[in-house]
Amino acid sequence: MYDKKTDTPTVAKTSNLNEELGQVKYIFSDKTGTLTCNVMEFRKCSVAGVKYGDNFESSDRFNDPSLVQNCTKGHKTGLVIRDFLILMSVCHTVVPELDPADPTNIHYQASSPDERALVLGAKSQGVIFASRSPNYVTIQVDNVILERLEAGQQYVSKTLEHLEEFAKMGLRTLCLAVADIDAPSYEKWSRTYHAASTAIADREILLENAAEIIEKNLKLLGATAIEDKLQEGVPETIASLSRANIKIWVLTGDKQETAINIGYSCRLLTPGMKVLMLNEQGLDETRDTLRRYASEFGVRRRKDNLLLAFVIDGETLKHALTYSCREDLVNVLVSCKAVICCRLSPLQKADLVTLVRQEVKAITLAIGDGANDVGMIQAAHVGIGISGVEGLQASCASDFAIAQFRFLNRLLLVHGSWSYSRLTNLILYSFYKNICLYFIEFWFATVSCFSGQIVFERWCIGLYNVLFTAATPIVLGLFDRHCSSSSLLKYPVLYKTTQSSECFNAKVFWIGCIKSIVHSILFFWLTAAMLHHDVAFHDGKVGNYLFLGNMVYSYVVVSVCIKGGLESTAWTSITHACVWGSIALWFLFLLVYSHMWPNVDLAPDMVGMDKYVYGCPLFWLGLILIPTIVTGSDIVQMAIQRTLYKTIIQEVQERELLSETTPAHSPERSSTRQYTEEDAEIILSPDVDALEPRGYAFSQEEHGVIEQSDLVRVYDSSQARPSGL
Repeated sequence: MYDKKTDTPTVAKTSNLNEELGQVKYIFSDKTGTLTCNVMEFRKCSVAGVKYGDNFESSDRFNDPSLVQNCTKGHKTGLVIRDFLILMSVCHTVVPELDPADPTNIHYQASSPDERALVLGAKSQGVIFASRSPNYVTIQVDNVILERLEAGQQYVSKTLEHLEEFAKMGLRTLCLAVADIDAPSYEKWSRTYHAASTAIADREILLENAAEIIEKNLKLLGATAIEDKLQEGVPETIASLSRANIKIWVLTGDKQETAINIGYSCRLLTPGMKVLMLNEQGLDETRDTLRRYASEFGVRRRKDNLLLAFVIDGETLKHALTYSCREDLVNVLVSCKAVICCRLSPLQKADLVTLVRQEVKAITLAIGDGANDVGMIQAAHVGIGISGVEGLQASCASDFAIAQFRFLNRLLLVHGSWSYSRLTNLILYSFYKNICLYFIEFWFATVSCFSGQIVFERWCIGLYNVLFTAATPIVLGLFDRHCSSSSLLKYPVLYKTTQSSECFNAKVFWIGCIKSIVHSILFFWLTAAMLHHDVAFHDGKVGNYLFLGNMVYSYVVVSVCIKGGLESTAWTSITHACVWGSIALWFLFLLVYSHMWPNVDLAPDMVGMDKYVYGCPLFWLGLILIPTIVTGSDIVQMAIQRTLYKTIIQEVQERELLSETTPAHSPERSSTRQYTEEDAEIILSPDVDALEPRGYAFSQEEHGVIEQSDLVRVYDSSQARPSGL
C-alpha cells in the first residue's frame, strides 16, 4: 500500500482499531479527491451533429485534428465549429494570469475545474483565452479560424444521441448554444440584470428570472464531454467491497447530477438498478415521502436489496434528520445497496455518520481527503484520510492515512480480516489455556477437603503465562493468517466471516469455555486415576501433592502448546519453534529448578522432583495418553466439521494447499444469496426509475465569501498584480 508517484506510504496512527477494519459494514466516502483525481480533461465533443474525439490519439485527452480541418477546409459545419470554439473560450468565470517570466504562458485560475478544462480544450484547438477586464474579454484565434464559412444546420437529435453516448462513458456533458441579440434588447436586459445583481432581497431569484429573459431562442451548436478522472482502481475497489457485503455511501458537496454520474462511473450504481430520489423542499413533504418509501419495503425493510439505490440532496436531508423523520430515514437508507447524498455541508456529513452509528449499531468507516471531511472522519468508528491535493487536514485527523482509494481494498479485506481473525483466536486461546490450568485447582480442592492447599508450585504458576505458554499466543497474534492475501482479494466474500463475527461471538466463546473446563477435568482426573493406588514407583514409594501437580502441569503445558498449533492455520518455522520450544523449555526448567536449592534459597520443596517425575513410568505413559485424548478430541471434531460442515474459509484453505488457481466450485458463488425478482420489485411506485447515466452535470462554485462571478466582473488581467500576491 505504497504510492510510488507521490512517494506516500500508508500510515497507521493507532493500534487499537486494527480489528475493527475486519468488521466494517458501512463506508462513507467523499467524491472529489477521494474517488476522483479532481483533474478534468476535455475528451470529446459534438458539433452540428458530428462527433469528435473517437480517434486513437484522443484516448487520454482531446486530440482530433478533424475538428479544425472541418472548420478550415470548407465543411458545411465550419461556421458552427468556429462559434463553438469561441463560446468555449469566452463563456466562463476563469481568470487568466500571465507568467511574468514568459508572457506567452498563461495560467488559468478557476473555481470550476470543468470551466478550466473547456478553456484548455479551446486553447488546444487554437482559440486562446488571453485576458479579462470588467467590460470585455480577449481571445487569440488562429487566422485560419477567422475565415467566414457557410453555416451548418442544427442537429438536435444527433447531438442528443452523442450526449447519451458520452454520458454512458461516465463523461460530464454540457450543451453549448448561442443567440443573436440586437443592441436595444441587450441594453434593456442589461439594466434588468444590473438591478437584480444589486438587489438586497431575493437576489438569487431575481438573477434566475433575468437569465430566463435572455436565454431564449437559442441556436444549438453542440456539446462537450469532460472526464473527471477516477483514481486508479476505484471501480474495481468498489465492486470488490460490494461483494464483501460492505455498503458504500457517497457524501459529497457536488451537484446531484455530477454525483450520480460518478456513481455510475465507479460502479456504485449499476445499469438496471432502481434509484429512489428524494428532493423535497418542506418537512411535511419529506416525512410523507420517507414513510411511503419505508412502508413499501415491507418484509424487506432493513435488509440488503441489491437492486436499489437512494439519492438525497442536502436541503432535503436537513428535514430528514429531524426527530419525526429519523426512523423512516434510517429504514430507507439501510434497505438500499448504495446511497448518494449530494450538496451536503461538512456538518451534515458528520450527522449522517453519527445517525448510522447510533441507530444501526454497525462498524462505520469514513474516508476523505479535505478539511470538509474531518467531521465525518472523526464521527466514524474508523477514519481514513487520503493525502491528496486538498492538503493534509483529513490525513492528520484520521486513524489511518493512505495515498489512494484503491488501497482501501487491501486495508480491509486483507489486513482487516487478518487482524480480526488473529485477535479473536488469541482471545479464545488465552481463555482456553488459563481455564485448563486454574480450574484444576478447584478439582484438587475437592479431594483436599477445600483446605486451601494448591497443587502447583507457586513459581510454576507464575511462569505459566510468562514463559511456558507465552510464545504460542505471540505466533497466533502476529503471524497467523487464515487465508493468503491473494485469496482474500480474489474472494471478497471471505470478508463476511469476520464482518458478521462468525468466528467470535457469545456462542463461540461459551462453547470454548465449556470445552476448556472439560479438558481440565480430563487433565486432573485421568492423572489422579493413574495414581489411585498410591504406587508410582517400582520400589513402592509414593509421590506427594507436588508430584501429582507437576505431572498434571506437564500434561497441561504439552496439550496447550499443541492446541495452539492446531488453532494456527499458517505453520511456519516460527510456529514450530514456538510450539515445540515451549514444551522443551518446561522439561528443561523442571530439570534445573529441581536442583536450585540450597545454592539458591528458592523452592526447597522441589528438590529432586525431576528424578521422581522423569523416573516414573506412569508419567511417560500419561504423557502419551492424556495429551492424545485431549487434543485428539479436538482433532476428531475438526475432521468432522471440515468434512460435513465445511466453511468458505476452509474450502479456500484446501484449495490453497492443493495449489489450485481456480476452484472448480467458486466459494463466492456458493455463499452469495441468489437475488430473485422479489428484490427488483420491492418498490413499484411510479416515481422510482431505473436511471441511466445522463451525464448532464457541470461543476459549479461552492458559494464562498466572494463568489467567482463577482470576482470576474471587477478583475482586469491587463493590470499588473500587486507585489507580494
